Amino acid sequence: MKTLKLWRTFKEGRENFRRNGWLTFATISILTLSLFIVSLSFLLGVTTKLVLQNMREKVNISVSFNPDVSEEKILEVRNELSRYKKEIVSVEYISREQALEQFLAESNNDPVIAQAIEEIGENPLLASLVIKAVRPEDYPLIVQQIEGSTFQNDVSRINYAKNKKIFDRLDRINQATRKAGILLGSLFVFIAILITFNTIRITIYSHRQEFEIMRLVGASNIYVRMPFVFEGALYGLVASVVTMLFLFIAARFIAPLTEGAIAQGNFLHLYYDYFWVLFGGLVLLGISLGVLSSAIAIRRYLKI
Repeated sequence: MKTLKLWRTFKEGRENFRRNGWLTFATISILTLSLFIVSLSFLLGVTTKLVLQNMREKVNISVSFNPDVSEEKILEVRNELSRYKKEIVSVEYISREQALEQFLAESNNDPVIAQAIEEIGENPLLASLVIKAVRPEDYPLIVQQIEGSTFQNDVSRINYAKNKKIFDRLDRINQATRKAGILLGSLFVFIAILITFNTIRITIYSHRQEFEIMRLVGASNIYVRMPFVFEGALYGLVASVVTMLFLFIAARFIAPLTEGAIAQGNFLHLYYDYFWVLFGGLVLLGISLGVLSSAIAIRRYLKI
């Protein structure tokens, strides 16, 4: 009996959803826009975090030594650093000749660069140790230890300061993106609740005469109210499905811009990886917004 009543109230809510026409379209559009901004902000935040993580994993510290430091001395330093296995994964020695070969290879053997080095008359590059840390967070500690070591006077420069500025800038961009997403998401969620609330209010107003008849025949409060709850839930459910479609289209456009920047490959692959998490979250959020809007409208305008 209770299941039958629940089914009847659901059918009534579905009819309200169908009959509202342009109101239904406007409500779903605003809800879709709100959910789209929230979900896109989430995906962009995850992408930024993954890009930053990918860059951090590829970064290393290059410790260049003064020209007068012998190869034996540098190898001693390498062996000493290699003992710190909790912080350091590997320490690779790059001789001056290897550094020059790598530099020319990276410049595609540009004849102008080769001629400039020939005019100098000697190899201008320095021997160095390339250090790879266990975790990106270990780099500041490694740099601090090198700067306070017994061989600090043999060190010409450490390239970590430049990388640190880049990461700090990316962190700020990540934080700004997250804050903007939260702000815009909150604003549109409020607008979505307001629009859905007014849609349910108009539906309640159009059914005001039916409420009196239902009360006269002994209908319970829950039986009268539940159709509007289901109506709000349907707005959220349909908006969630439409949002996933728009997210797919957006992911297709953004994918080429993120190709190779994240472990997943690009933004579209990230969308596939998080598909069920996104869909479940959007359905939950969409239905919650619809039901919340309905509850507010029922509490305020449905006096039975």
